[in-house]
Amino acid sequence: MIPLFKVYMSKNAKAEVSKVLDSGFIGQGAKVDEFEKELEKNLWSGTVVTTNSGTAAEHLAFRLLKQPDVNQKQFDGVAFWDSKWPGIQPGDEALCTALTCTATNWPILANGIDIKWVDVDPNTCNIDLDDLERKITPKTKAIMVVHWGGYPVDLDRLKAIQSNTQRLYGFKPVVIEDCAHSFGSTYKGKRIGAYGDEVEPGNICTFSFQAIKHLTTGDGGCVTFPYEDQVKRAKLLRWYGIDRDDNRKDFRCESDIAEYGFKMHMNDINATIGIENLPFATGKILNTYMENAEFYNRELKDVPGVTLLENKSDRQSAYWIYTMKVERQSDFMAKMKECDIMVSRVHERNDIHSCVSQYRCHLPSLDKLVKEMICIPVGWWVTPEDRQYIVDCIKGGW
Repeated sequence: MIPLFKVYMSKNAKAEVSKVLDSGFIGQGAKVDEFEKELEKNLWSGTVVTTNSGTAAEHLAFRLLKQPDVNQKQFDGVAFWDSKWPGIQPGDEALCTALTCTATNWPILANGIDIKWVDVDPNTCNIDLDDLERKITPKTKAIMVVHWGGYPVDLDRLKAIQSNTQRLYGFKPVVIEDCAHSFGSTYKGKRIGAYGDEVEPGNICTFSFQAIKHLTTGDGGCVTFPYEDQVKRAKLLRWYGIDRDDNRKDFRCESDIAEYGFKMHMNDINATIGIENLPFATGKILNTYMENAEFYNRELKDVPGVTLLENKSDRQSAYWIYTMKVERQSDFMAKMKECDIMVSRVHERNDIHSCVSQYRCHLPSLDKLVKEMICIPVGWWVTPEDRQYIVDCIKGGW
């Protein structure tokens, strides 16, 4: 069967990880520092904080949003977002999409923030910005967006919505971009994760380096922040609130901890895997995904029963998954199974789970989309012969 996902691992990773294992130090150390510097170069961002998962990165982001002024005086720099941003209080809400991995939305709940679901744009599978703007209230302190499959959300429109909210309510909701699908994607020539930083403070962006992502560290993630003081605080919170460099009375005993934190740091084993995989993720892997996707864009655009998603020229998807819409979805899936081609919707809609039943609302576009959308193999393991076979099977009908 042609798989939908497959783990990529550099041939050098095993040997380099062995060196770390033999070194006697496998926790957060020099390799984590090195990996963060390499990520900063790749993401065009000087504010990368690595974590042990993309979920942890989002949890850290919301923790900082909940308490924006904690320990503010010990850092240089400006306030968390701007001087008028009030921080998230009990009863405040985050607007978010239900079409994503639960890893996107569960950190919101874990931080005691209410979810308000926003419908999807059926042309992109991204959050519907019209519905988002309609649902903003004075309680909307955060907006969580996902670049589905790697296709960027309209970030300019999103900034306009923030500015309009400021005119209405006196503050801008903070935007968090879940970039788990979009390592290598660009919007108007700039990498996702860095857009807007040169003009004004950008968004908080989280990335996943889980096993089947373009870039894997085995498991891991990172978060980028608009301000340097947020980076300093996040690095404290990812490791119990302890300053690993300066907060020591002696070898193992720390000085006073002003704010408790978590165990969310990356270790040198995972960082080493990331260092070895990074050149391939940004080269061979990303290029192959894009080449295969462009082949599908050409070959499937006029196939009866198939509708391709939006593909604007001002943005470039990393195509972590290739999503399209098909008529008679269950029949299509059965046909692909007969052809030994693995397909899936990839993520179940989050709003159907009982743990978020209190937030349920009518999402008509999503109701229709989940009956049509399907993802086909597009990754680095899909050869030119494989992709032609996949196209031929689809053209053969179902």
